[in-house]
Amino acid sequence: MSNISSVSRRALIGLGLGLGLGWSQLALAAGAADALRAFVQDTKAGRAGFTQTVHAPNGNRTKVSTGRFEFSRPNRFRFEYQKPYAQTIVSDGEKVWFHDPDLNQVTVRKLGDALGSTPAAILAGQSIERDFDLKDQPDQDGLSWVLATPKSKDGTIQSLRVGFKGRSLSVIEIADSFGQRSVLQFADLQILPSLPAATFHFAVPAGADVSGP
Repeated sequence: MSNISSVSRRALIGLGLGLGLGWSQLALAAGAADALRAFVQDTKAGRAGFTQTVHAPNGNRTKVSTGRFEFSRPNRFRFEYQKPYAQTIVSDGEKVWFHDPDLNQVTVRKLGDALGSTPAAILAGQSIERDFDLKDQPDQDGLSWVLATPKSKDGTIQSLRVGFKGRSLSVIEIADSFGQRSVLQFADLQILPSLPAATFHFAVPAGADVSGP
């Protein structure tokens, strides 16, 4: 059995990168929504560490995972869970590959089917206004917040809250239709002009069970 639920995995595709924005950009931004637009427009590639905490509908913490994330616009990302269990999610811009090394299973999905109105559309996509309605929220916990509501109602994600601290994207909170709340906190950010194309190439391990297109 996979160590990440299918709902959490769909919600967290491409997740995970807190990248700083230039001070001049944030200084000119009227709010967190404008800071998010600037992030999507101006941050082309980067990497960061993440901590993911999943909360059940009753509010109890159910799972904590850590790992690393890399991305390059448009739509290429590599998401590596490291603890407590390994799992890899890679997009080459056309397909998304899910690898569970414990089971040696690989699932392949078309990018459009996997991406949708997920955090990856914010972190690695280019057309945020196409996929989300944005609304500034009150400051909370020392962060400036923007609410991103998917325009499509077909997915499991109900909303995303994106928090900025100073010049940096700091937190993404994901609420799904099953009542779960997933919180992604980012650290060790690096803003990069580009990453090697090989970063987003997935080689199927020998003997792996592969399903998908």
